[in-house]
Amino acid sequence: MSKDTLILPKDFPQLQNDTFLRAARGEETEHVPVWCMRQAGRYLPEFRESRAGKDFFETCRSPEACCELTLQPLRRFPFDAAIIFSDILVVPQAMGMDVQMVPGKGPTFPEPLKEPEDLQRLRVKVDVAKELGYVFKAITLTRHKIEGKVPLIGFTGAPWTLMSYMIEGGGSNTHSKAKRWLYRHPEASHMLLRMLTDVIVEYLLGQVAAGAQALQVFESHAGILGPVEFKEFSLPYLRDIARRVKDKLKEAGQDVPMIAFAKDAHYGLEDLSQSHYEVVGLDWTIDPRSARERTGGKVSLQGNMDPCALYAPKERISDIVKKMLEGFGTRGYIANLGHGLYPDMDPENVGAFVEAVHQHSKQMIKQM
Repeated sequence: MSKDTLILPKDFPQLQNDTFLRAARGEETEHVPVWCMRQAGRYLPEFRESRAGKDFFETCRSPEACCELTLQPLRRFPFDAAIIFSDILVVPQAMGMDVQMVPGKGPTFPEPLKEPEDLQRLRVKVDVAKELGYVFKAITLTRHKIEGKVPLIGFTGAPWTLMSYMIEGGGSNTHSKAKRWLYRHPEASHMLLRMLTDVIVEYLLGQVAAGAQALQVFESHAGILGPVEFKEFSLPYLRDIARRVKDKLKEAGQDVPMIAFAKDAHYGLEDLSQSHYEVVGLDWTIDPRSARERTGGKVSLQGNMDPCALYAPKERISDIVKKMLEGFGTRGYIANLGHGLYPDMDPENVGAFVEAVHQHSKQMIKQM
């Protein structure tokens, strides 16, 4: 047994940069904090080197590997937060489903859910500590190794997004198989969404106990739903997760900011801003000023630069960032991309993005 497995979720190094946490709570900051979705990823040569020849989910189950991959971008860029390296599909795995990462194809479920009877194949009661303890160990180890430089974010997929993967058997353009369930089997759909919600709540609480200082819920497939379906099959579960996690944390005297990222759910902004999350994440198709108006100052906002803007020359990246900051303002705002970094992006351009956010926001705050 390595000494790292004996590291406990206590006596963490003192946090030196809490800018991200203050912005999440709408407090004043010296600069706008910035991090990137998929900031630990294939755009980094050291990431590709670390991952070479290794099974993806095997890597996810190694706390040491997850810790190393989480820390890699922090060695290169002055990000204001780190997000633990893992995957949203560890939750269906914990519920008893086989998920494989197939090269060139992505996540694949050899036996997806086809009919409501297939719900019987899922574990009714999931021992989250046993099934997902490797994620908790990775978070604890990373909290120690990060040495208090920045806060560590834990995350999960949201129920509808996970449900769609479990039924589609992988990625999909139409999500027609999963949506078929919503229309043909609404009761079974709600049953599955409730099962997922119960596991997710325990999973997020376990992440906080392990050392996560903020939590993000990824509703990556929100845009596949229309406004009516979103209000029935996504929003109630997003709210339930935040409410239940916060109630439990309050009992323990803890306050951990939560972020809801519902991609392409433009119609849901007002509802999301009243769903117990401190922060609403935005994709790149939403105008910053419009988002501010529609959320009415109830929440902090995160996002929303088009990831493809990072293909631009560095001076252009700086101009795009400046315009974005002017749209959102500097208070109650966390800079990010509107989705994750792509594998073919130049790390230097990621650095230019981070630098531009810090530089322009400091100037704007100084001039206020």
